Amino acid sequence: MAREISAKELGIDINQGEGELFKWFIASFLFGKRIQQDIAADAYRVIVEKHKRDTPRKIGNCSWQELVDMLGEGHYVRYDESTAERLLKLCNKLNSEYGGKLGNIRERSKDRKELQKRLAEFEGIGPKTVEIFMREAETVWY
Repeated sequence: MAREISAKELGIDINQGEGELFKWFIASFLFGKRIQQDIAADAYRVIVEKHKRDTPRKIGNCSWQELVDMLGEGHYVRYDESTAERLLKLCNKLNSEYGGKLGNIRERSKDRKELQKRLAEFEGIGPKTVEIFMREAETVWY
């Protein structure tokens, strides 16, 4: 089984609040696909660190082609087109329904089960992505 890459290994400190939690959300989204973890980590670094797309608004303001190009730069090519589309939808939903804040999802959820259900309502987020994200988010939320 592949080694799990942690938020800390990506330079993300989820204890520092919303911005860092969002970075972990994007990383978890990329890790949740059937792709090598190192490639997903590289794609995360290209998008968030190199191109400074580190908020839902910044990613949501990218064009589909810009995201495809960034994913390609990180060698995340197998799913680059569908992933770019889903990243845009994810950020647009987060912005429009939750004010761009993952913390608002947490606040509107009565318990962990409802929170996980709300996360899974984002297109492209399935049980594996929720599991990856919650592995670390739960340390600050529960």
